[in-house]
Amino acid sequence: MDLSNLKPANGSTKKGKRIGRGAGSGHGGTSTRGHKGAGSRSGNSRKIGFEGGQMPLQRRLPKFGFKNINRVEYAGINLDTLQRLAESHGISSFDQTVFVERGLVSKNDRVKILGRGELKAKVDVKAHAFSASAHAAIEKLGGTATTL
Repeated sequence: MDLSNLKPANGSTKKGKRIGRGAGSGHGGTSTRGHKGAGSRSGNSRKIGFEGGQMPLQRRLPKFGFKNINRVEYAGINLDTLQRLAESHGISSFDQTVFVERGLVSKNDRVKILGRGELKAKVDVKAHAFSASAHAAIEKLGGTATTL
């Protein structure tokens, strides 16, 4: 290696026209910014979504829908999941801590017990909500369904 074959590392230099380097460069004078107006001046930046004065897309599209700020979200756990845990781990009492330990919900989730599947074991369940079919299935076997 000597001074005659040195070159910059790959990706370290920009390719393309150098703007504002005199008339001979083909990009002198206005430096590709056109004449006058905010876009020709330094410090100019357009708003996101600006379309040159045309009505922007986010204002042309119709607005619809409703977001209820009082909505309560529940993490659903079905009866077949409770039955599987009761069989495999011998659990007869379910509450928030059991659901969190088993990875079914996170610690801040509200839990609703849903009625999918069949429950064969007598279980005591404490949850934030129960579907009617789940409540009936738990109590039919002599278990308790306690709402928190």
